[in-house]
Amino acid sequence: MRIHRLERSQELQRPLDEVFAFYADAANLEAITPPFLRFRVLTPAPIAMRPGARIDYALSLFGIPMRWRTRIAVWEPGVRFVDEQERGPYALWRHTHAFEARGDATVVRDLVEYALPLGPLGTLAHVLFVRRALRAIFDHRREATRRLVEGAAR
Repeated sequence: MRIHRLERSQELQRPLDEVFAFYADAANLEAITPPFLRFRVLTPAPIAMRPGARIDYALSLFGIPMRWRTRIAVWEPGVRFVDEQERGPYALWRHTHAFEARGDATVVRDLVEYALPLGPLGTLAHVLFVRRALRAIFDHRREATRRLVEGAAR
């Protein structure tokens, strides 16, 4: 199984406690996910974020409707949290969200480690569209997060 990595970082002009609170609210995932995924959080709010918390989603990936379940594997408020796929389209999905105060701003780092199922077919899918789609999704998330987090302060 080949593990791929996607890394993104951004600096938001808001204090760490505000930025972490935004990310800690799973309901905000719908607002920062591109519309083409038709992403919805199915777990009733409020979701108590803690190690072991499970969150269910519905989405459409490449036109195919599916369910996805993640589990919060690591929860360190104000520092980082890690969600891991329990059920979904990937053979492996581990998303680390890390936060660092920089003066009055906050640096947010995303590290996604993922692997595709189906051996050589998964490798081909990664080359043809999965890698590009994930980059586009996380680029969208970065801009949507900036708009919502920094825009809310104005």
